[in-house]
Amino acid sequence: MRGVTPVFVTGATGHLGANLVRRLLRDGLRVRVLLREEDNNEAVEGLEVERVFGDIRDLKATRRALEGCQGVYHCAAKVSTIEGNRAHRREVYECNVIGTRNVLRAAREADAGKVVVTGSFSAVGYDLDDPSTPANEAMQFYPMERTMPYERSKVLVEHECLRAVAAGQDVVVATCCAIIGGADFLPSRLGRTLCDYTSRKLHAYVDGGFEFVAAEDIVQGHLLCMERGRAGEKYIFSTEYKTISEIVGLFEEVSGVPRPRRRIPARLMLVFSEVASFYLSRFHPNFPQRFTPGAIRLLRKHLHADTSKARRELGYQPTSIRAAVRDAYAFHYHRNAITNPEAKRPEVSA
Repeated sequence: MRGVTPVFVTGATGHLGANLVRRLLRDGLRVRVLLREEDNNEAVEGLEVERVFGDIRDLKATRRALEGCQGVYHCAAKVSTIEGNRAHRREVYECNVIGTRNVLRAAREADAGKVVVTGSFSAVGYDLDDPSTPANEAMQFYPMERTMPYERSKVLVEHECLRAVAAGQDVVVATCCAIIGGADFLPSRLGRTLCDYTSRKLHAYVDGGFEFVAAEDIVQGHLLCMERGRAGEKYIFSTEYKTISEIVGLFEEVSGVPRPRRRIPARLMLVFSEVASFYLSRFHPNFPQRFTPGAIRLLRKHLHADTSKARRELGYQPTSIRAAVRDAYAFHYHRNAITNPEAKRPEVSA
């Protein structure tokens, strides 16, 4: 492996982290990952990585984990599209905001070099008169409307990054859109939706659209931020804007399974989801929710991303969402997560 000093990665078991770790290993780097013993750590099984156990909410444990590393990718986050109960909201805050503060402080104290922090496109501002106007890094998050705890937490994550930069630390934010691709072990919301669609568990879909990023592209974005990103800056990484109908069309293409006939207007689905999410969040907080009010509000805005800054300053060149969907389908198919015997064999290997 190149060098003897490990690169440090949080969130290695998530969709982004699993793909990032594999890319770093392919590039010949030594990698140390921070894991929680109680979590599903399948994503790093069989990989030649250094494993340390702890929680980013624990500053002492984070300090121990970071000791001796050079270069930090902070990908760990509590991702959620629900309002949730009080305990859920506190968990989102502590994992995302306090956890980021601890990682940045531990990296600064350990003299671990540049830190690339994963941001969220949902924490980027937009044109209030025309939300579909491509949003760039200079647009401020608009707090005067109803937003999800996750969105608010990722805004505060960026504040923590700027505080660290003001203290002299080299920190860059890699802003991530909705990821699709392979190595999706947990799986992600999009991964579960693809599996449910192919297994005919998805009986309808909503209209709307969002920015999607191929796993390969967001990994490349993080590497570019580490190599060329300017301290205190954030860069948006997206592959393509797609409507939900177009995404469903790609699911149909790769799987051969016909799409559901019903497309529900987002306006109508929002009303139903408000009632369902209120009930589930309070009485069945662990029940997975797909079409949440927060997710539907984002889809209704048809938010578009302007990636010109990442292209201009970093040399970012996105691939295609069609290829990413093929990779995702192949990954889940070969893991036997696709249970429909009529589904097509994937065109690419997992």
